[in-house]
Amino acid sequence: MPNWGGGKKCGVCQKSVYFAEEVQCEGNSFHKSCFLCMVCKKNLDSTTVAVHGEEIYCKSCYGKKYGPKGYGYGQGAGTLSTDKGESLGIKHEEAPGHRPTTNPNASKFAQKIGGSERCPRCSQAVYAAEKVIGAGKSWHKSCFRCAKCGKGLESTTLADKDGEIYCKGCYAKNFGPKGFGFGQGAGALVHSE
Repeated sequence: MPNWGGGKKCGVCQKSVYFAEEVQCEGNSFHKSCFLCMVCKKNLDSTTVAVHGEEIYCKSCYGKKYGPKGYGYGQGAGTLSTDKGESLGIKHEEAPGHRPTTNPNASKFAQKIGGSERCPRCSQAVYAAEKVIGAGKSWHKSCFRCAKCGKGLESTTLADKDGEIYCKGCYAKNFGPKGFGFGQGAGALVHSE
């Protein structure tokens, strides 16, 4: 059929769209009456449209079809929806099962570079995203704890001895001065037999 009147073609019905009835979205033109969700047929506007390729959806149907699935992805605050959209003609695609890697060092970059720093506590490689520096060494954030009590440390709250790090309290108890007058609290005397 020849295009006598000119104008752009509607992204849904492929007929000519004239200026008075045109709605534009993602570089495509639509008739106002054709600018509907492809699943539930609700009228759309610039605040409710979600585009996937050449298809247009309302945000709700788009989320059901292409959004994340599983626990915690409900429709409102504190809700859990098990509706997968079958009633709207959406076919649910099962994700393949999780298969953990058999590679002990999953970082390809680390394999190429090789010699990264080692954590003194666990002897594993320490990468920039997880590195904390204390006592002149690089530690994992999870390993940067007192060797005695396990309390998390900061560079200002640590004391080191023989390559190990301690909180100030444990360091004082184990390596500080001992004897009468050096007790746990203000003015306390400790007598041990």
